[in-house]
Amino acid sequence: MKLKCVAIDDEPLALDLICKFIEQTSFLQLEGRFSNGIEALGFINQNEVQLIFMDIQMPDLSGMELARVLDGKKNSDRTRIIFATAYHQFAIEGYKVEALDYLLKPYSYEEFLNAATKAFSYFEKLNSAAPISSSPAESHAIPEYIFLKVEYQLVKVILKDIAFVEAYKDYVKVHLISKPNPLLSLTSLKSMEELLPSSHFMRVHRSFIVSLDHIDSVSKNVIQIGKHHIAVGDNYKEAFLEFLSKWMN
Repeated sequence: MKLKCVAIDDEPLALDLICKFIEQTSFLQLEGRFSNGIEALGFINQNEVQLIFMDIQMPDLSGMELARVLDGKKNSDRTRIIFATAYHQFAIEGYKVEALDYLLKPYSYEEFLNAATKAFSYFEKLNSAAPISSSPAESHAIPEYIFLKVEYQLVKVILKDIAFVEAYKDYVKVHLISKPNPLLSLTSLKSMEELLPSSHFMRVHRSFIVSLDHIDSVSKNVIQIGKHHIAVGDNYKEAFLEFLSKWMN
């Protein structure tokens, strides 16, 4: 799966940068670039666009005004927005129009990739009515890694290396196959759930997300991954049993 994207920014250098980032990301496909919201809206109305990267402060039609127009359209959940702006005070307004994420200029490719990966996971869950597949083509489309804030740096984490994720106060512990000690990242389990592709990860408890690829065994609603035993919470049993039924067939 590739997400069809457009970029909108009235600053040429900023527009060039975000287009460059889109083009070097394997699961994104740049469909158009625009320097104003009116021109972009005309294109979006006539073409399939899943993801919009755009500035907020633009002449004629601001990013926030464009977001409100799109929000009123049928199937608006099929087109999501990631704002990129130099003004942090717009963050709250961005969440009011249900922006998928918010990039504060100047931002790095790592920050861009985290936001794009969140978008990929969103659309994957939107299309999750389709059965889970492990075909080579689908595996290639899924992002291979994410970046997590660990202490004062961004750490690259290969998705296949994640065994499970555990909530820990205001942090999460990311348990890896390749390391004896988990990574401690200042984020929420909900944010991790949005970030990780649902075809390979599942939340099974209010405190745990597990890698479906690394489950060794299941007995009496307890999952074993290596030496760890993780209980399936009551609120998550139905979804997990549905996964198990596909796994057993």
